[in-house]
Amino acid sequence: MAYATTWNDRAREAASIPARLALGASMVYHGTSKLRGEGPGQTGQMFEGLGLTPGRAWAVATGVAETFAGVAAVLGIATRPAALAVLVTQAVAVAKVHKPKGYDVMQGGMEYNLALMAIAAGLLIAGPGRISAHEALEHAVEGRGARRLWVRARHPRLSRTIRFVR
Repeated sequence: MAYATTWNDRAREAASIPARLALGASMVYHGTSKLRGEGPGQTGQMFEGLGLTPGRAWAVATGVAETFAGVAAVLGIATRPAALAVLVTQAVAVAKVHKPKGYDVMQGGMEYNLALMAIAAGLLIAGPGRISAHEALEHAVEGRGARRLWVRARHPRLSRTIRFVR
């Protein structure tokens, strides 16, 4: 497996981090707001009004899916299932709530939801990237270890000469 040796290679490896962080933070915020305090009841009532029954159960399921998606995106693990969860929850939000209000987010439109969906689609296609928990776990399972991954990420040229005992 080749590792980054130029600035462009390292930049390409880090490119998914801002997208993962932005999507993850938004989804954790939205998901946990549906799960804590009055969130399940209030969101459940809104869902019932939209024809999604039973509302409270769908509110909790949506909150769990969004929270999972956010945490997974930030960590870069189970990124594709997380992206799929975002695409599904936001597609429902667009269809049931935002589409009738148009595009403008200031008018309650779907602008923000479409941006979240675009980020999720990118992560669904590209995966988590090399700088992720997924990559660290893959290295650990293959016996290369997280320390070796760290050395390669920090010093790609040196990592070719450094050998770690398994």
